[in-house]
Amino acid sequence: MSQNDPQWGKRNNEGPPDLDEILKKLNQKLGGLFGAKGRDPAPPAGGTPGNGPSGAFFGGSVVAILGLILAVWLASGFYIVDEGRRGVELRLGRFTQVTQPGPNWHWPFPIESVEVVNISQVRTVEVGYRSNSKNKQPQEALMLTDDENLVDVQVAIQYTLKNPEDYLFNNKNPDDNVLQAAETSIRETVGRSKMDFVLNQGRSEISARVKALMQQLLDRYKTGINITTVNLQNVQPPEQVQAAFDDVVRAQQDKQRFKNEGEAYANDVVPKARGVAARLIEEANGYKQSLVVTSTGDASRFRQILVEYEKAPAVTRDRMYLETMQQILGNTSKVLVDSKSGQNLLYLPLNQLMQAAGATVAATLEPPPRAGSTVPEVPAAAAPDPARARDAARSREREAR
Repeated sequence: MSQNDPQWGKRNNEGPPDLDEILKKLNQKLGGLFGAKGRDPAPPAGGTPGNGPSGAFFGGSVVAILGLILAVWLASGFYIVDEGRRGVELRLGRFTQVTQPGPNWHWPFPIESVEVVNISQVRTVEVGYRSNSKNKQPQEALMLTDDENLVDVQVAIQYTLKNPEDYLFNNKNPDDNVLQAAETSIRETVGRSKMDFVLNQGRSEISARVKALMQQLLDRYKTGINITTVNLQNVQPPEQVQAAFDDVVRAQQDKQRFKNEGEAYANDVVPKARGVAARLIEEANGYKQSLVVTSTGDASRFRQILVEYEKAPAVTRDRMYLETMQQILGNTSKVLVDSKSGQNLLYLPLNQLMQAAGATVAATLEPPPRAGSTVPEVPAAAAPDPARARDAARSREREAR
């Protein structure tokens, strides 16, 4: 009977219901649930022997229920760790072990608990901006260089976990520690570098320095974090002086371009000038040697002629005159005919005589044919004999006289 019942305490000043009676009713209900619904719950007229089987049945039901609850409780301790993750088991809040991927078991709650940590996930921390380069964070991005200039630096850092135990228990907010370590390392590295080095050619070196310094700091605090990549997203002067720095950069680029063009022109002109100078020097040396050799030969020839002239002056003089005239007249195409009588018609095949003379000179200059080589034969009619032509001319001159 509930306390809200209006009959409570009105029947003969009765007190609360008896506890034994409540337990008896509960036993009857449980017995009805497990198959004792058709039995009479009242004891037989002979006394209390009927209560023995009912108590034993109730005890067995309680044991079965407790066994079922225990089995479900123990089964709740099974868990599966996926690939790329690790399970961290805690016994009464204290670390016990790290489990590998696959099925595992631990004592169920409240004795033990497990936390699954993803160690293969690549996590990202942004310094100087958030999600977009336009969404700047000036308090993080502005940094002072070694030459006392301000630069706006935006860096993206990627990291993974290498020790789940250190990541969970040694630091309260390990991700915030990564951000603070990144900002500290970047400021230290930029503060030790010149502005031109940071803006232009030093980005890769600065990234390597920041990565090494961050890893040292995180390992010192035992965060269980491994830095994988440090990327300088954007490095530029502050917005207030951006135009002036752009002009400086363009001027430097123009300077480098003009320098490269000048070097290219010099590389093109200087080798050509050196080649022309070398050629002229070689030509001068050749001309010098030829003059020296020619002069030496002429002097030697003149000395030989002098010796012969001293032996026979008249003969040597005539010989020199004839050789000189032969050399002069041999280079001209004119023919001189001395005839006192202009009435006789003198016919000379000049073209054939000149061709025959040229063929004779070429034959004398041409080396003899080698054995086994074939030389084309020249018809006799095509090459008239110059001796016969001279004899005929002389006979005609005699007849005219």
